[in-house]
Amino acid sequence: MTRIAAAILLAFSGAALAQTPAVPAAAPSTSAAAIDAAAVLNAHLADDVERTMKLFDVPGIAIAVVKDGKVIATRGFGVRKLGAPDKVDGKTLFEIASNSKAFTAAALAMLVDEGKLAWDDPVTKHLPDFQMYDPYVTHDMTVRDLLTHRSGLGLGAGDLLWWPTTNFSTDEIIHKLRYIRPATSFRSRYAYDNLLYIAAGKIVAAKSGKTWGETIHERILAPVGMASTTTSLRENAGNPDVAHAHSKIDGRIAAVKAMPVPNAVGAVGINTNAEDIARWMNVLLAGGRVGTDANGKEVRLYSAKQAREMWTAQTPMRISEPDPRLAATRPNFLAYGLGFQLRDWQGKLVAMHSGALQGFYSKVVLVPEAKLGFAILTNAESGGSLNALQYQLLDRMLNPAASTDWIGIVKAVDDDNHAKELARLGKAGAARAAKSQPSLARTAYDGEYRDPWYGIATIKHVGGKQVLTLSRTPDLTGELEHYQHDTFIVRWRERNFNADAYVTFALNPDGSIERMKMQPISTETDFSYDFQDLNFKPVKSPAP
Repeated sequence: MTRIAAAILLAFSGAALAQTPAVPAAAPSTSAAAIDAAAVLNAHLADDVERTMKLFDVPGIAIAVVKDGKVIATRGFGVRKLGAPDKVDGKTLFEIASNSKAFTAAALAMLVDEGKLAWDDPVTKHLPDFQMYDPYVTHDMTVRDLLTHRSGLGLGAGDLLWWPTTNFSTDEIIHKLRYIRPATSFRSRYAYDNLLYIAAGKIVAAKSGKTWGETIHERILAPVGMASTTTSLRENAGNPDVAHAHSKIDGRIAAVKAMPVPNAVGAVGINTNAEDIARWMNVLLAGGRVGTDANGKEVRLYSAKQAREMWTAQTPMRISEPDPRLAATRPNFLAYGLGFQLRDWQGKLVAMHSGALQGFYSKVVLVPEAKLGFAILTNAESGGSLNALQYQLLDRMLNPAASTDWIGIVKAVDDDNHAKELARLGKAGAARAAKSQPSLARTAYDGEYRDPWYGIATIKHVGGKQVLTLSRTPDLTGELEHYQHDTFIVRWRERNFNADAYVTFALNPDGSIERMKMQPISTETDFSYDFQDLNFKPVKSPAP
């Protein structure tokens, strides 16, 4: 995603900024308590992060911490790529995935301030061809609904249209929303989705007359001073200080190729570093205020009113009971705002978000009352590392006298949960009807199958192997092995996906194939592999 010059910004904004560069406002003096907290943080930061990297198998981490308008830390640890000597530093770029959603929300907030749209405008007012499965939802869905995960879609529904890298266009993805069946009624419950943020990004582009990336560059990155941040992997070319993606392959961390997702901007796409994201967090904590211009006039991205709206609960979220060892982390309230998850921590509001793409996980945590923010950027797929550092950093900054070893606790809980999942998989494997045979000859399962929203999958014999391919996703190709009865397992050739799936066929009374369904084998598979939402039917050959 790109941030462009301030001159073009005027074409997008009715309320123009002064053309002289914004001068950051003088930061308030730091209290003695904050100084003590910063001292505690810096005394422990290296040990905390290096221990986390070792325990959770993370090659590199960048940390940004801001407090009272000041930057406390922008540091890198570990390496950009396993086997290479280059170190992570404060300028190393990481993919931040869904932490890009806050940028889309901010861009829409700016449009609301300018009177170019309203949060409760129907989506069809700005995207006339927009259509959901249910005509009622199409008619009533608002811009606000696009950002609040209450559309009725299931968790991650339709993500296979862009994850892993597909050749669908952004417009094709938005068009296919009309074919995805809802899982619940409209606005009845929270379920995280990405596709509607892609639609929100399309609105940003439509109202600006530029791409989402160009708009973000001009309207946010340039004014904030995030000069190194990009909005596409293509922009990273030529920059040597870029983190490399890493995933687990057969339980061992390894460098893997990145996952370009140019068709999913609005939901994901930002690449940034510790120094730039520190600037972004200070603007968020200041309610959209960037600073002052050369004449002393206040410069804002969006109004204080919109800042409150973004951090106001829009959709309640169910609170689950954590492992007893993590009982102290349980929130008393949990909700989603506009581009941010909202919860409490020790009586204080926390606005936060996580991000996940192949090889990269990130987290941004903001505590407005304490004027505290921190970001954790990693080049591995470890949610445990993010949670461990989140809890540890909150204690370091808000309760410096605390002695809880959150890193050790989270690691122990993660290990126990993983062991339980392995045991469950082992039990399921032992209980299968290992001597059963498919109902049909293996070649009878070959052919083309069509899902209403994804499109075509093919099964064919290649070199003595039966191969399943999702046609619009080049990397989702794998070999079928028989599991039991008419259920097979597809083992993807890209082993870092960790997303092998069951493939089950249902037959008609005459023995022909009625449908093919899929389901992830492991509960640890990322929810964006939404195989369970696919419903493939055989494509009929034309009559002679």
